[in-house]
Amino acid sequence: MDSIAKLSQVAAPKTRRGQATLEKILLAAESEFAEKGFHDGSISGIAHRAGIGQGTFYLYFKCKEDVLRELVLFINRSLRALLSEAIIDVSDRIDAERIGLRTFLEYIQAHPGLYRILQESQFVDPEVYRAYYESFAQGYNDALMAAQQRGGIRDGDTEAWTWSMMGMMHFIGQRFVVWDTERTLDDIVDSTIDLLSHGLKP
Repeated sequence: MDSIAKLSQVAAPKTRRGQATLEKILLAAESEFAEKGFHDGSISGIAHRAGIGQGTFYLYFKCKEDVLRELVLFINRSLRALLSEAIIDVSDRIDAERIGLRTFLEYIQAHPGLYRILQESQFVDPEVYRAYYESFAQGYNDALMAAQQRGGIRDGDTEAWTWSMMGMMHFIGQRFVVWDTERTLDDIVDSTIDLLSHGLKP
């Protein structure tokens, strides 16, 4: 089992209908928390957005804190699966970085509330907040180490590189997708990959 999945406090639904209802609740919670924040968002608001009664909500979750935790886990699984699928047949690491960055930015375009949800989870549920990033870092570091072994990138501290690039991509998404959108994704991706490929030395 994926280590981050162990943090889930929700029993997996046994039917497709139950799974579909759970996903409706999580998507509704994403909209509710993205628009109103965790503290002003409400269970009644989530239920209304999901098109269910509050009684149905309580079949899956005990409280808002539980749904926030599961939402962060759901976003983590969804985004990691999307990124993995995007680069599954890409052998060149720099090409993988390019495709991965663009895929991430497109995800942010579709889910601009991601930043608010994650930032609020840092204070509501620090454990899942940390696990969200550490699970990404583990997979990223493994990929960089594999690229080193193939001779695709130079030797170096892959753990430090992992967190540096994750931080860079995080703030690129916030600056150029959430805050302002005057520059194209192609422009931003090209500039970022130029830095990754050539560094800062003249």
